[in-house]
Amino acid sequence: MKPQERFLKALRRQQPDRVPLWELIINEPVIKSLLPGGTYADFVEWAGLDGICVSEDQRFEKNGECLVDEWGIRWKPIDAGVNYPVGGPIKGPSDLNEYSPPDPDADWRLKTLEAYVDRFKGERAIVLLSHETFEFSHYLVGGLRNLFLHYHRNKDFVHRLSEIISGYKCRVIERAVRMGADVVLTGDDYADRKGPFMSVKQFEEFVLPYLKKVVQTVKRLGVPFIKHTDGNLWPIIDMIVDSGIDALDPIEPIAGMDIGEVKRKYGGRIAVIGNVDCSYVLPLGSKKEVEEAVKETIAKASPGGGHIMASSNSIHPAVKPSNYMLMLELTKKYGTYPIDKKLIEEYAGRKYISKYLV
Repeated sequence: MKPQERFLKALRRQQPDRVPLWELIINEPVIKSLLPGGTYADFVEWAGLDGICVSEDQRFEKNGECLVDEWGIRWKPIDAGVNYPVGGPIKGPSDLNEYSPPDPDADWRLKTLEAYVDRFKGERAIVLLSHETFEFSHYLVGGLRNLFLHYHRNKDFVHRLSEIISGYKCRVIERAVRMGADVVLTGDDYADRKGPFMSVKQFEEFVLPYLKKVVQTVKRLGVPFIKHTDGNLWPIIDMIVDSGIDALDPIEPIAGMDIGEVKRKYGGRIAVIGNVDCSYVLPLGSKKEVEEAVKETIAKASPGGGHIMASSNSIHPAVKPSNYMLMLELTKKYGTYPIDKKLIEEYAGRKYISKYLV
């Protein structure tokens, strides 16, 4: 079975030949350690991943120690090629009157996607990484605190800002799917380990409408939709699933999100993606600990199909490269269908993450 077919079959909640392998983000230090001189695309091929991720192309200008993107958001570069937002161009409603977003139809906007389509179309699933409106809203207004103040003081402003972001993102998604993206993912994080960043009522008012809008856009285009968000989602997971998503990633175990429980409750409606812990197990764990985490994840999430193996967030710079490669090898070993019944019986009731919970 080709990697693309394996990946898409799992997203349809069906059973492929083995559990697909995929990762939202693999940071450069891990790639350099394992494949010196190789690009991310080279690594995906070399490691045998079933899907490759691609974002829209952005242009930046240097401004002192920061980079400023086309939205006017300032980013602070840190080690390992990761940038963090440190300021936005919009303080309040009056700034929005004069604000214009970037051009979603810029001819260079999807050049990286175009290259991946040329190289991988029909072989590996091409996953467009995009956003709804929550993250870009707080990037543009200068942080979560400012956004939450606007939730209370300037509700109309929040929705106007969200409409601008949503219109741009949905247009880029439309272009990307027509160019050849097989899957769309949005990456706005809604929660941390303790729970959602906002109240359930605020999520329903300010976030959910724009999740639904992007889901409807993607469904109209006829490709699957993956929702990525870290954190403890139990207070809002029903609304997330009800929005029409096809899969949820990464179902973070350290945040109390047991992938087996999620599959039992929602596996008839969504595929599950994840969730080998990348907070402790992949950075610091022994080979035995990695093996136990992989076996448990397969036992809980893989039977019957509808599961894609990945970490609990990303393969970030602190992940031990050898542990990541071991995770891939063990998934191929134990994730062949049908899943071994003895493995399921032995590991489906376990909870490897409990030893790391504080």
